[in-house]
Amino acid sequence: MQLACFAKSFQDMPFDKFCRTLYDLGFDGVDLTVRKGGVVEPADVVEQLPKAVNTLHEQGLKFLFLTTDVTDADDKADRLFGTAASLGIDRVKLGYYRYVPFGKLADQIADARKRVDGLAKLGRKHGILPCVHIHSGNYIPSHGTLLYELIKDMPPKDVGAYLDPYHMTVEGGVAGWQQGVDLLAPWVALVSIKNFAWERTTRDTSGQMRWATRTVPLTEGVAPLPNFVAVLKKLGYDGTYSLHSEYKGSHSFKDMTTDECLAQTAEDLKYFKTLV
Repeated sequence: MQLACFAKSFQDMPFDKFCRTLYDLGFDGVDLTVRKGGVVEPADVVEQLPKAVNTLHEQGLKFLFLTTDVTDADDKADRLFGTAASLGIDRVKLGYYRYVPFGKLADQIADARKRVDGLAKLGRKHGILPCVHIHSGNYIPSHGTLLYELIKDMPPKDVGAYLDPYHMTVEGGVAGWQQGVDLLAPWVALVSIKNFAWERTTRDTSGQMRWATRTVPLTEGVAPLPNFVAVLKKLGYDGTYSLHSEYKGSHSFKDMTTDECLAQTAEDLKYFKTLV
């Protein structure tokens, strides 16, 4: 079992300082953003990714996986997969497939399945495991059962399931998240860790109160992280967990500065280590 830190919230820090800080906090490695606006831009991956790997190793950390915006087996994906494999990186998080409501979900699942299958074939070429992340809302897949429907005919050696207790609880708060883990057991390859709370917003035109999710510290949220980890232990999962410190912006309970985000990350990491 290894603990990664998702780089998204810390892209305003010099990368070497970020890596040194993670090492001091007790992380094993980094979940690096290689996508538009990320630490490494996709167009610069051949030149910049090896430099990032060297910096990481110099600071005593590992590249545990990449977070990308790849959704199709095109030339960009081929270049990224090939570069990652040459550096010893063996798995990547794919980009997102959007659900465009309403009435054509079956067709959209079939389209997403075809595109993921193409990436699985490209992954075999390079020795890369493409991993599909569960994201609540208008995404495919938005919950674990939908991801199972998407990849159930693909071997676990060709495609991975990227579990997320935050998003799986949003869409399956009582037992749906656990049923999703149950179905996806053979494919589980990555797990992100973050938590959320429901917050009242405003009433709509009919008078119905509307609610929104806000990212909160791990100990304060709705997702039952101890139960989630216990289920994964029962499965024998001993892979990578990625801590997502998404405490910047309006989706967070508090729009934190980078230093505040680092301090909260330290608290979250300390707590999460008691679970694993």
